[in-house]
Amino acid sequence: MAFGFAPPSTTSLTTTGGASRHGRLLEPAEWTAAGIPLLTNPREVVSGLHSRHDPSPSTAVIAVLGPEERLVASASFVPRSASADGWDYRNALLAALRRVIPHDLRRRTPVRTAVLMYCREGDERWTEEDGAWMWGLRDACTLHGLRCGAYITLTRGGWQVLGEGRGGRHPSSDSRPERLGDTGADFPPVNLRTGGGAAEALRRTAAR
Repeated sequence: MAFGFAPPSTTSLTTTGGASRHGRLLEPAEWTAAGIPLLTNPREVVSGLHSRHDPSPSTAVIAVLGPEERLVASASFVPRSASADGWDYRNALLAALRRVIPHDLRRRTPVRTAVLMYCREGDERWTEEDGAWMWGLRDACTLHGLRCGAYITLTRGGWQVLGEGRGGRHPSSDSRPERLGDTGADFPPVNLRTGGGAAEALRRTAAR
């Protein structure tokens, strides 16, 4: 699978000394070799998450999918720093996952898959920032007992599943979110196993 690479002027990910600020990242070839499971219908997944979270640039949307790519839980957040490396992204993803879904570490093999959609500036070509998110997603999945799934970028030009060569022009980072019933992604309500007054707050986080 071939990847395009954004020139240094668009990535803004190097220091004056030329060293990457993203200390932990996955190169495109490493991501492809990892055997990330393909999404059956990426357009429906992307459209559903876009409708639920309406992300703006610099927003990450982490989603957990069950059998037949049914949405189990999702959360969106803006990382504290754009120059963080994969370690920091991993911690941010873990924090989001722990807010919306219990871990599956007791299972011998993962039964649920986490996918990440990151809304950013630039075009669809891989950047070092993408590589850091890929590293963070893979590690967060391991620590939460999930299967590592697709990494998707959402830009003004549309969406792209990195490593799969699939994408589309709509939705994009400039799109207005469609109503959930119009996206074709008929995701069931999120069922959070929690109690007390925190339940409703978590539902808003998971499906806003």
